[in-house]
Amino acid sequence: MKLTKQTHSCVRLDKDGQRLVIDPGGFTEADAAVGATAILVTHEHPDHFSEEHLRAALDADPATTVWTLRSVADQLTAAYPGRIRTVGHGDAFTAAGFDVQVHGEWHAVIHPDIPRVTNIGFLVDGALFHPGDALTVPDRPVDTLMLPVHAPWNKISEVIDYVREVGPRRAYDIHDALLTDLARPIYDRQIGALGGAEHLRLAPGGTVEL
Repeated sequence: MKLTKQTHSCVRLDKDGQRLVIDPGGFTEADAAVGATAILVTHEHPDHFSEEHLRAALDADPATTVWTLRSVADQLTAAYPGRIRTVGHGDAFTAAGFDVQVHGEWHAVIHPDIPRVTNIGFLVDGALFHPGDALTVPDRPVDTLMLPVHAPWNKISEVIDYVREVGPRRAYDIHDALLTDLARPIYDRQIGALGGAEHLRLAPGGTVEL
């Protein structure tokens, strides 16, 4: 598969002429989901789920489908009957020619006074894992981890320990729109030295073959 990094937590996967897009949110390019065969959304927060972005993709191609949890599906199902699929932890399905397994149930704690929302992660083709806004550890090996490096709900020690616990061969940064260029070398050095996996990042629009 070919991995393309979009801004913040959005990634695009291409294989055999089909395209899977994960988490096209409000920080992401407006056309990030247009042209997708299928779209996966981990949770309802606006930096991961932009209704406008999804509607643009669904309106552009009547064959495009969305796979997500109930809190997001409920906002789209009435307008796009039969095209919005609700999934949760333990589910497995095929979308855009990719085999997808769902892991996790809850968003990471931002602060005890802020109610938690639901959150799911997606393991794609048994190889690439996108956790959304959580430090979910799948119950099976992960080759490529999409790593949320900077968020209101994490700190770098947790990020490093997460890489260690998942044990991927490589980790690519996501959830990085608020991370300044000044801080990136610090994150690169510490995660790379302590995480136990190859630590990589792509600029928005950058691609790599996995």
